[in-house]
Amino acid sequence: MSGLFITLEGGDGVGKSTQAQLLEEWLTAQGRTVVRTREPGGTEVGEQIREIVLHHRGDIAPRAEALLYAADRAHHIATKVRPALEAGMVVIQDRYIDSSVAYQGAGRVLAGDTIRDLSMWAVDGLLPDLTVLLDLDETAARQRLDAAEKRFDRLEAEKAEFHARVRAAYLDMAATDPRFIVLDAAREPEAIASDIRARVEQLLG
Repeated sequence: MSGLFITLEGGDGVGKSTQAQLLEEWLTAQGRTVVRTREPGGTEVGEQIREIVLHHRGDIAPRAEALLYAADRAHHIATKVRPALEAGMVVIQDRYIDSSVAYQGAGRVLAGDTIRDLSMWAVDGLLPDLTVLLDLDETAARQRLDAAEKRFDRLEAEKAEFHARVRAAYLDMAATDPRFIVLDAAREPEAIASDIRARVEQLLG
């Protein structure tokens, strides 16, 4: 593949959407063709799955939740991401496999390796060229969500212990995988964006 695949990860409220937008604007100004997308969602099928996993009223069994995310991911990568990468585009994606390992693995207390293997099968082994982990203490992240006065989805509404497990899982993954860069999400958005651009410039050569 000749394109560049960049994912943004982190807990709820860390600023992934803001950084995705800033990166898209910068790359577009550089003359790059950018596809910005998200998981769950990103396709018509994916948006229907997103509605189920984030807004369904009532419980969803943890294994069923993991399988729904994997189904969304399989369709999304096959129909949107791979074609864009093969066409030489830059794909900026809000959440990917690492989210499932953190949320459905650590958060739901399922085996992280099993969740990862399921997702890797779903996407036929596709990993990002760069994963930006925006790290923020779960208490500070919750304060940001509260300040936004938005209706919480199923995962945002989970207790602090859930989000602490998610954050710890992300940091564990980043500590052993060189495709990650870990950035302090408490900093000013433009300072974070500058660090991301520096790494992307290295990858683009």
